[in-house]
Amino acid sequence: MNEHTSETTESGELVEFRCAGCQNLLKAGVNDLGRQAKCPRCGRIQRIGPSSGSPPSTARPANLAATSEESRHLVVAGRSPEAAPAMGIPALGADSSPSKPPVVAAPLVRETPTKRLFDRITSEIAKIYVGQEELVLGTLVALFSGGHVLIESVPGLGKTLFVRALGRVLGCEFGRIQFTADLMPSDITGAPIFDMKMHDFRFRPGPVFTQLLLADEINRSPAKTHAALLEIMQEYRVTIDGTSHTLNRPFLVMATQNPIESEGTYNLPEAQLDRFMFKLIASYPSEHEEASILKLHSLQRDIDERLEELQVITCPQEIMEIVIQNGEVRIDNLLADYVNQIVRLTRQWPQFHLGASPRAGLALMQGARTLAAFYGRDYSVPDDVVQIALPVLRHRVILSAEAEVEGRPVDDLLQQLISSVEVPRF
Repeated sequence: MNEHTSETTESGELVEFRCAGCQNLLKAGVNDLGRQAKCPRCGRIQRIGPSSGSPPSTARPANLAATSEESRHLVVAGRSPEAAPAMGIPALGADSSPSKPPVVAAPLVRETPTKRLFDRITSEIAKIYVGQEELVLGTLVALFSGGHVLIESVPGLGKTLFVRALGRVLGCEFGRIQFTADLMPSDITGAPIFDMKMHDFRFRPGPVFTQLLLADEINRSPAKTHAALLEIMQEYRVTIDGTSHTLNRPFLVMATQNPIESEGTYNLPEAQLDRFMFKLIASYPSEHEEASILKLHSLQRDIDERLEELQVITCPQEIMEIVIQNGEVRIDNLLADYVNQIVRLTRQWPQFHLGASPRAGLALMQGARTLAAFYGRDYSVPDDVVQIALPVLRHRVILSAEAEVEGRPVDDLLQQLISSVEVPRF
């Protein structure tokens, strides 16, 4: 991304630069600088523009003519009908009418303390965890918004490694619970045990008393075990025998479920699904990323030694301070109305039997604030809402019987719904 040029066309000034993954020559508009986009060749998601943040330099037209045939247009949020960038940004241009105002382009990013911290965290995690930018970004947005994430993926994509690396970089405690059919609620929360010396019962904390909790294959446990997490995820405390035990903050639950195997699994109750801020879909890595994984993790080195090499970037106290600061990011009243329209429309959409709750609107507002802070802004724009809309809504709506019979993907229906709402201009 260090090599870049610019040209002017009928539609405006364009910028050309190299993909950081496959070195493919990419092209995007100057108005898209600072936004996230997806390389059409290798699928790598990155920000548009030079890594240093400097304005694009001017090149001679002859040089541009020599490279114009091999350059490809980036897949940019709200710009290309074929868009599929980070965290499921819908292609608004595919279904929007010509008269609909375009998505407001995000301005150039500024170097703020929150943005610098976000860049340092992602860079440090990338030393041991390759790819899955959507998962990394979604998890960090949820963590710095006080939310939780539900991850749907096949086994073997390194979710445990990611949580351990995240805990090391953030300076937080890490815990893991393997959910099984015989797992009891007391196995999660802890229970009173009899102390022979004191001749009295004392509370023994369970594995939930940590800061980054990986709930592996959460759908393999029955509803009574899931119910033990409801109070924990919402109120950050555990009540045993009438006594409340507060959990240390920050507290993030990363729950995983396998979308392939259904034997021996239980559907998560809607009350618990609604407590997850995001539902993220982790897919297989690209060819370039998988080659990097093979080279990096085939050296037979102990994973604990690799984790110890990671630098501790922050601490729980600083994380909570940034969480409070992110709440001060400005959201215009028009943008708040835009969020409200999207959430309320899910309750009227004909293909949805059940729409999203007000908690979905709160998640959109909180996530948009955090995303804007990560991008170096003290105010949110519609692109921030659009970028996190699918992860916020896809697990909060229930398809109608007709839509299920037709096999309509929930993401496609949500994209159509979002495209039907007029984007505010301010």
